[in-house]
Amino acid sequence: MLKSKYILFAVFLLATVGVSAQKAERDYIRKGNRLFNDSVFVDAEVNYRKALEANPKSTVSMYNLGNTLSQQQKFQDAMEQYVSASKIEKDKMKLAHIYHNMGVLFQAGKDYAKAVDAYKMSLRNNPADHETRYNLALAQKMLKDQQNQQNQDQNQDQNKDQQKQDQKQDQNKDKQKDQKQDEKKDQQQPPKSEKKQR
Repeated sequence: MLKSKYILFAVFLLATVGVSAQKAERDYIRKGNRLFNDSVFVDAEVNYRKALEANPKSTVSMYNLGNTLSQQQKFQDAMEQYVSASKIEKDKMKLAHIYHNMGVLFQAGKDYAKAVDAYKMSLRNNPADHETRYNLALAQKMLKDQQNQQNQDQNQDQNKDQQKQDQKQDQNKDKQKDQKQDEKKDQQQPPKSEKKQR
């Protein structure tokens, strides 16, 4: 009888601690959201990190922290939060938002190929998202332009290399021509006789 009371007390205690941690997480997220909306990003970051301490698997905290870090120009840290959230999150709409924001960061960093992939992942999770569809089309255009520019640069480099090579060949031909002319002159002129001293 006494043993069952201890077990019941332990279960009650664990349930209370679990509910308390969930409440703390929600409170930190709400406070972080208010600060984010007021553009107080450093303080919002602190609250989202506290929410993650309360629940390390909170994808909402990871996503919101990623958004906050992005607003502070901490793009690498933001990306890490989005990647972590994408590995855990199961809800398709939330995944679509995560991948959309990853695409935005890749696009801002001019990594258009990865941006295209992220936007496609977003659309797989939410095909009706017109903003993501627009961003995908834009990223695809920018990727194509980037590839065209790289091809032009490569062609220009090849042309310059070819011009240098042609110029060297022309110089070598000129040198050879000059040498042949000098040889002909030497052969055509009779040797001068030495003057004898008297």
